[in-house]
Amino acid sequence: MQIGYIGLGAMGGALARRLLLSHPLRVLDLDRGAVAAFEKQGAIASASPAELARSCDVIMMCLPRSANVRQAIFGENGLFDGLSAGKIVIDQTSGNPAETAAMAEQLSQHDVTMLDAPVSGGIGGAEAGTIAIMVSGPRATYDDARPALLSISPNVEYVSNRIGDAQALKLINNAMSAGCRLATLEAAALGRKLGLPLSTIAEVLNRGQGRNKASKVMLPALMEGKPSAGSFALSLMLKDLNLATGLGMKCDAPMPIANLVRALLQAGVNRLGDKALLEDTVRLIDTMSSTRIADA
Repeated sequence: MQIGYIGLGAMGGALARRLLLSHPLRVLDLDRGAVAAFEKQGAIASASPAELARSCDVIMMCLPRSANVRQAIFGENGLFDGLSAGKIVIDQTSGNPAETAAMAEQLSQHDVTMLDAPVSGGIGGAEAGTIAIMVSGPRATYDDARPALLSISPNVEYVSNRIGDAQALKLINNAMSAGCRLATLEAAALGRKLGLPLSTIAEVLNRGQGRNKASKVMLPALMEGKPSAGSFALSLMLKDLNLATGLGMKCDAPMPIANLVRALLQAGVNRLGDKALLEDTVRLIDTMSSTRIADA
């Protein structure tokens, strides 16, 4: 099985490196430096999506948005120009389920099948090979692609045969994750304003029922002066919350808490800029609370 990977950013690069441990790999990214680094590790660079598609049985992608996926597939010299019947496209982007379903339908008319397989567990989980992979799409295609996915992580969960369901579940996951992160920062800021040391706040929270991944990972990282969210862009988390709350509107599921989280993330992007990281939500809550959560 010849595998290709498009999108070698923070997450895509980590996922692709896992594949490279057990498979020959063709790669493509707009960042020539990222491609060159993979070439040094034995990957083969492709000049275009079409060229990569001609050489691969399975093509995987992890791009910022569904619009980028569409461009990679159907744009000039895109994957579509090199795809043939029986090939599999796997989208690992945290994308728009409806847009992914539309792309899958277009590809199916040419006997090319598509899966959506977003991930949860952060860049550290991807690098360690423990990340959770959610997959939806035709069961037979999933069965064919499963060995490649297991090369990334053993934690592969088949969600349904309806394309886009895995991405919807990923958006639900990210809405919860962002909510926990901001609620934990808000609580920590209150404790600091009351004069409590962050070490005490973290220890007590993590012994009680309020503990969550943010309290267990983010607060200790802050005490050590280390990042806890890697290089994940704040604007991308905002994109995911926009998509999640949009899904709620479409199916009449009220999401008042998620909408508050979305508004806070939007405030963060407005205040800190498009290049801000999810990590910078600490600065946002610091500013809003007129305090410093991390001990000086």
